[in-house]
Amino acid sequence: SLLPGGFLIVLIRISNVSTGRFANATLVRLTEFLSVGYKKGVRPVKDWNTPTNVEIDLMVYSILNVDEKNQVLTTYVWYRQSWKDEFLVWDSQDFDGVKKISIPTANVWVPDILINEFVDVGKSPDIPYVYVTDDGVVHNYKPIQVVTACTLNIYNFPFDVQNCSLTFQSWLHTIDDINITLMREPEELSKDKSVFMNQGEWELLHVLSKYKNFSVDKEEYYAEMKFHVVIRRRPLFYTVNLLLPSIFLMVMDIVGFYLPPDSGERVSFKITLLLGYSVFLIIVSDTLPATAIGTPLIGVYFVVCMALLVISLTETVLIVRLVHKQDLQPPVPQWLKYLVLERAPVLFCIHKKHRLCSRLSSQSTDMENYKENNYGTGRYRRKQDNVPPLMDNILQEVTTIRHFLEKRDKCREIAKEWLQVGYVLDVLLFRVYLVAVVAYSITLGTLWSVWQAA
Repeated sequence: SLLPGGFLIVLIRISNVSTGRFANATLVRLTEFLSVGYKKGVRPVKDWNTPTNVEIDLMVYSILNVDEKNQVLTTYVWYRQSWKDEFLVWDSQDFDGVKKISIPTANVWVPDILINEFVDVGKSPDIPYVYVTDDGVVHNYKPIQVVTACTLNIYNFPFDVQNCSLTFQSWLHTIDDINITLMREPEELSKDKSVFMNQGEWELLHVLSKYKNFSVDKEEYYAEMKFHVVIRRRPLFYTVNLLLPSIFLMVMDIVGFYLPPDSGERVSFKITLLLGYSVFLIIVSDTLPATAIGTPLIGVYFVVCMALLVISLTETVLIVRLVHKQDLQPPVPQWLKYLVLERAPVLFCIHKKHRLCSRLSSQSTDMENYKENNYGTGRYRRKQDNVPPLMDNILQEVTTIRHFLEKRDKCREIAKEWLQVGYVLDVLLFRVYLVAVVAYSITLGTLWSVWQAA
């Protein structure tokens, strides 16, 4: 039986609500009704053995930042969660058919569900209200700026795909108190890109979800829902600003092999390319992502291209030194002449150089025959016996000049042979260099194409 005092208290409370400026305010009456005796610090179940089932949902709105150096991902998500509060139930017929009401979040019990990967507090707007339906279901919808730790693999940059996880779980309550389920089907959640801002550097591929329960001490188990946010970088910007300039410089280095090897212009051209590539690497060094545990493949690509340019310059310097004409240059060794001037042109189809070598040899033989026929020693001596002393001096001077010219022609022939050796070696080294560049480019292009298509 009710005490009269208690009955009077109820009458006074109702009379206070039904009078004054809130006399016809249904929402005020409903709020007062729900707040009477409500304990927000207690889990809202009548039977303590009944777990509170929290349904959650996640929608990625934007990828704000991907910090490869610190391994941090910053996203902006729309987070939704709902649960049944058995103490926030009313009959809509008693309150003018009201089936839903918004009340302050601070006045109701809220589950302690957090994201395990949180590393910093983002600038999230404060949403002070939750929706409550007449059957006691509480809907808590809010946007969150999530700053989480993520293992970022930058090896495939700029064709990389990142998989970062957001793990939601109750920090204190076990699965016997709070269980977590999805608000939507996993397939629908995975393909939902309706609110994603799709104009940035990163493209959202899908959001995968996985539920599991785990235990730290094998005694108490906790429920967790893990969302895998899979994103892919758009490589167009980096392709245009990083890869294409490097490719153009390497093509110009290959074209530089068509300059004559016996001129100094090729060395100057190669040095200019090397300096230009060094400046290019300084400019793009701030663009490349860097971590303490790995280097992107594109960084290795730039280093290898730099090494190829150095090798190309070194080859050019050696060839120029080899074909440079000197008076004291020794003759070409027979083994080198056989390998380079006879065998190599046949094996590597350098027919033009081979004919040139034969032509030089035939010209040298004709010159020797001509000298023997016109400046033979016996003929000179016969003439020397029939000439006066003045003419003898003139003939001696002519003989000295002839010996000098013969020596100079011999040096020229030696220089021509070294020049021919230099030309053949230059063609061989160019082909080896071209094969290395093409094989390296095809390998990297295939890898990047596979990563892009994945």
